[in-house]
Order: sequence, then C-alpha cells, then structure tokens
Amino acid sequence: MSTAQLWLSGLGTALAAVAMGYTILAAIAVRRVGRAPGARRPVTLPAVTVLKPLCGAEPGLYEHLRSFCEQSYPCWQVVFGVRDPDDRALEAARRLCSEFPQLDLQIAVNPAQHGASSKVSNLLNMMPLARHDYLVLADSDILVAPDYLERVITPLLDERVGIVTCPYRGRPRSGLWSLLASMFINEWFMPAVRVAAALGSRAFAFGATIALRRATLARIGGFGAIVDQLPDDYRLGELTRRLGLRTVLSEVEVETLVDEADLSDLVRHELRWLRTIRTVQPLGFVLSGITFGLPVAVAGSVLAAGSVTTLVMVAITATARLMINSAPRSACSLPGQLWLVALNDLLGVLLWCWSFTTRRVHWRDGRYHIARDGSIHPIPN
Repeated sequence: MSTAQLWLSGLGTALAAVAMGYTILAAIAVRRVGRAPGARRPVTLPAVTVLKPLCGAEPGLYEHLRSFCEQSYPCWQVVFGVRDPDDRALEAARRLCSEFPQLDLQIAVNPAQHGASSKVSNLLNMMPLARHDYLVLADSDILVAPDYLERVITPLLDERVGIVTCPYRGRPRSGLWSLLASMFINEWFMPAVRVAAALGSRAFAFGATIALRRATLARIGGFGAIVDQLPDDYRLGELTRRLGLRTVLSEVEVETLVDEADLSDLVRHELRWLRTIRTVQPLGFVLSGITFGLPVAVAGSVLAAGSVTTLVMVAITATARLMINSAPRSACSLPGQLWLVALNDLLGVLLWCWSFTTRRVHWRDGRYHIARDGSIHPIPN
C-alpha cells in the first residue's frame, strides 16, 4: 500500500470513528432527556406576561394559542401582536378573547417598523401592553402543556439566571417533506444541542421559548438591541450571558408543527436555519459537519477502501442513528426507517455544504442578506 493510500485509509478510519462516537453520544444525550429531577415548586409564583408575535393564519394556530390560555398558573397575561390590521391571525386571537373572558388577554395591532426584523418590531409594539415583570416569549407555532409556565418560570426565580429557554420537538403534518423537516429538528439540530449542553455549553436560546425578567431585558437595551438581527433569540441569550447571568435549558420540551408543502419550502427553511447558525457560531458550524454521522461514516469507510473496521463503525453508527428521536418515523418498517435516515442525513449534508456559498436567506415572503454580525438587510425584488 502506498503512502497516499495509507494516509487516505487513516483519514477515513478517523472520520468513521469520530462520526460513530458523536452519533453514540447524541443517542445517549437524547435518551437522558427527562431523567434529571425538576426544580422544586416555589411557595409563590410571580405574575407573568406571555408575548405572542403573530403573522398569518398558520396551520393549527388556534390550538397552539389556546394551549397558552389553559395554563395551571395563578396569574398570567397573554399579549397577541400583529402588525397588519387585516392579518388573519387576528381571528384566532379574538376568538380566544371571547372564549376566555376571565383571562387577561390583550391584542396589539401596530404597523410601526423599528428595524429590519418585523418579528422584533412586533415585540416592541406589544411591550406597552405587558403588565408584569416576568416575560415569556414564544413563537406562534408552539404547543405547550398546562404546567408549562410553572416549570419555565421556576428556574428564573434564581437571580443568577438570565434566561430560560426550551428545547422543542417537530410534529410533522402529512407528507414526506414535513417528515424530513421534522427529522431535521428532532434528529439533527436538537440532538446537537443536547450534546453541547451535556458538554457544558449554554450558548443557545430558541424562539420556542425565552423567559426572562423585565429588568434583565432593560439592562441589555430592550428589544431595540436586537431589532436588526435575524438570530434574535440567540442574541437575547448572548447579551444576558454578557451580564454574567446563566442560561438555563429547561426540562420542558415544547412542540412545533412542521408543515412543508414541497421540496423548495424545505430547502429554503433549512438553509435559513443553517445560515443563521453559521452566522452566530462560525467555527462551531464548520465543525458541525461531523454531526451528520451516517454519511460521514460512510464517506470515511469509502476513503479507507471499505476496511472491515470502518464497515463495523458504519453499522454501529447506523444503529445509534436509528435510536435518535425515532417517533415520527416509527410507523415505517426498519428498511423504511433506514431509507428515511439516509435520505435525511444526505440532504442535510448537501444543504450544509450549500449554506457556505452565500449569506442570502428567505424569511416568510422576503429575501435578506445576513451580515457577519447577524443583522439582516432586505434584498429588493
């Protein structure tokens, strides 16, 4: 065997080994979810304002918003916000206001644009209606359990905590593209977060839930500090950590409905996620290629000329990979699951490579360029 072949074989074996090790670690991290003891309920719970920025009548919107009205919590307020007085999301918000007259439900309708981010502009417009000093931000497509507020707010009673954020799980609607999009969340992104958390990192925050105190928000400059940012949720966590406050990854896992109509929707959505991650964690994103365990292990085996050692590593990687969040594809046979995993991971690797080619993203109906600092700039049509 020539020197070049030895180098390739060694590189391939190393790639397969790293991919196998990561995939095993991800499977373990995911399966440990929920085993840690929850925080003890305090004697008293503070009043909370939930901020729900809305845009459009998304599938399942009414059910998602209703779950925030059915909390087993002593005192909370929900503020729904839209920028367009003709926004169809108002139908669900107004329906809930009529169905829950005993609750403090408010609707903010304000078209004022404060920066490049329409979502953060919406939050700024909602703040005058917020009555309480504990705030919970949650995207419109999030479904929660009745004990959600209690479990999210409890860690925030520690003054050393800056924000509490929730992991989330994708629930696919019908169709292959929605299933693949949910697998991207459940079997690539969130396992990577779980592994990072297990290794001690807290450099994350998710729009699925961010809970923080009003005083903390004021110290970082309010929502105005992130009004031009695409990764607005990540920046909130980053700014609070700069104050010396901790980020807590909640034990609560919320659910988001995944609805991708076709391949182009799936590609646009995942490229936006990937390019956002690339912006906020450039080095980590480069290294994240290894987290696509199965195709990386296969590539390593190919480089090693299909050695017995690397083929065993591929088999172990595939087994561990099947153990990661298999619920959405559990109805499939084992060969069907392997096919889905291979397709999803291959698509993920291709999009990861594609994400390096440009900083342009699609967000709702607009196209934007992401600057290196995370700010977004509209691209004229």
